[in-house]
Parts: sequence; C-alpha cells; structure tokens
Amino acid sequence: MSVAAPGASLPQRRLFYAGRVFISGPFDYLLVGGGLSLLVFGGLLATGQLSRATAASFSLPFLVLAFNSAHFAASTVRLYRKPGAFREWPFLTMGLPLLTLAVLSAAVVFPEFLGKNLYALMLTWSPFHYAAQAFGLACMYTYRSGETLDAMDRRLLWWTCMLPFLRTFVVSNGVGLSWLLPPSVQALPWVLILRGVGWAVLTLGTFAVPLALALRFYVRSRSALPTIVWLIILTNGIWWVVFEYMDAFAWATVFHGIQYLAIVMIFYVKDQTALATNRHGPIFHALYFYGISLALGYLLFYVWPYAYVAVGFTVSQSMLMVWAVINIHHFIVDRYIWRLRKDPNYEIVVADS
Repeated sequence: MSVAAPGASLPQRRLFYAGRVFISGPFDYLLVGGGLSLLVFGGLLATGQLSRATAASFSLPFLVLAFNSAHFAASTVRLYRKPGAFREWPFLTMGLPLLTLAVLSAAVVFPEFLGKNLYALMLTWSPFHYAAQAFGLACMYTYRSGETLDAMDRRLLWWTCMLPFLRTFVVSNGVGLSWLLPPSVQALPWVLILRGVGWAVLTLGTFAVPLALALRFYVRSRSALPTIVWLIILTNGIWWVVFEYMDAFAWATVFHGIQYLAIVMIFYVKDQTALATNRHGPIFHALYFYGISLALGYLLFYVWPYAYVAVGFTVSQSMLMVWAVINIHHFIVDRYIWRLRKDPNYEIVVADS
C-alpha cells in the first residue's frame, strides 16, 4: 500500500471536462464534434420532420457538393500539398491513382460482377471509415488536452468507436454479412438468431460502452477524456444506429464531410502558415484549400463520369462506379495521411496554438 508524499496532490477525478480545442469551443464542438448534427436532428424531431423522406431530401445536390464531394477531394489536396509526400509515399501519390483508374475502368466494363461488388465494398467500408475517423479525432483531442493513452486505453477506445460499424456489418442489408454470405446461409435459423442477438447487443453497446469507458477512467483516478471525445463517439453512433443504413448514409454524408473539412483545414492552415515562405494569413489559406477541394470535388464527381458516358456507358453506371472508387481511394489515402505516431501531425495536435 502506497502513501502519498506530504503536500502531494492526489489525481483529480473528473468524469467529463472541456479540454483543449483547436479553434474555439463552438467551432470544435459543433463542426468537428458533430454537435451541429444533433441540433439539426433535434429540431427536425421536435417538428415531426425527421423521416426517411426528410433524410433523403436533406442531402440536396448542393450540400453533397459543398461538403461531401469537397471532403473527398480534400484528402487528395492534403496529400499532394503535404511537404515530402512524394518522397514518403511514392505508391500513394503516383501508383495508387493509376491503379484506381484501372479498377474504375474494369468496374464500368464489368458492372454485374466487379462493379456490383466494388459498390458493396464501398458501402461496407464506409461505416468503418467513419468509426476510424471518430477514433482518430478522439485520440487527437485526448493528446491535445495533455492526456495519455496506454496500449489498453487505445485498444478499448478503438473498439468503442468500432461498435457502430460492427452493428452495421452484422445487421444491415446489402452490406457486410448480407453481402458476403449467400442468401441460403443468411436464411438459416441460427444465422437469423445470431444477427438478431448481434443487433440487440451492438445497439445497446454503442451507447452503453462509451459511458462504461468513461467510468473506467474515473474509477482509476485518472483525468477523464475531454467531453468532445464522447461527443464525437456519440454522434457517430447516432448516425449509424438511430437511422437505417441509407438514412444514415444520407445524414452522415453531409455531417461527416463538415467534420472532415473542419479538421483537415486546421492542419492544412497550420502547415502553410509555418512555412518560411508564407506570405498569407490563416483565412486566406483556409479559403484557398476549400476552393481547391470544392473545384476538384466537382470535377471528380460531376465531370469525370461523363468521360465514360462519352464512350457508350450509361450515366448511372458511370456515376456509381466513380463514386465507389473515389470513396475507396479516399479511405486508403486517409489511412496514411492521418497517422499521428512519429508524424508532424502530432506536433500540430499538441502545439500551444
């Protein structure tokens, strides 16, 4: 049994606390934390408009272009504007675009086999990508607030963030297990029972496990993770658990894009303003980055498909395949450009400003 030294302060027990943000409390909590989505959902729920039709109509083409298309393009802009990217990731910067083009062309030519499965892969991978982003943001705000995560902490936090993805993988139609398993296997009684149990356990766990993890930090007499961490996890859970898959896709396609654009612009601006050759302020760099991302997003999603239409393929076929490969390219690029360990990104996270 150990005894604290005279005058030594015991660790402060805190279940929730604000922590350090990047820009300001309202900016970080609303845009990066996902609080804006909860306000919108609450307003629509209070007025009785939170329905499938509302969810579908909310993702208007302008909003999809302004946020979702731009956020996909933003990862590419971030990659090629990142100092040393060509040297550090030669395949990612030069080989992957060529591979993406080859896979896209093959999927357009063979839609019944390759195209259909590529699209199902994209739909299956999307909630994993969202969960991984929630984990990455949770780590960022934890480190920025001066906290540490040991191996067990990181593992528990990662699995907590993955619960909405696991639920989607197990129970949603057309993705995950329902894509991978033959219909005859899906119809087996024991498979139906397991999926039903999985639905109940993972639905409850998505919201109960974060609270249990917060209590774990509290009981261990350690500082809690900042409140924005739990907000990020909660909003991702609401996106994928409260709504059916395609409703979730409609809502999250906007709010996930806002979340991503907000955090990537923070890092991009800090990179650019730190350059010795910089001659512009943060607002210029933020607007420039968003403008380039918006223009590239328009070209990728609204112009590129017509290259395949011009040689005889249908508009819907071309657009669906372009959408799928751009999503998958984005998932792969993000896996590399957001690594924090032994990366300049970490210096931005813990910096004083």
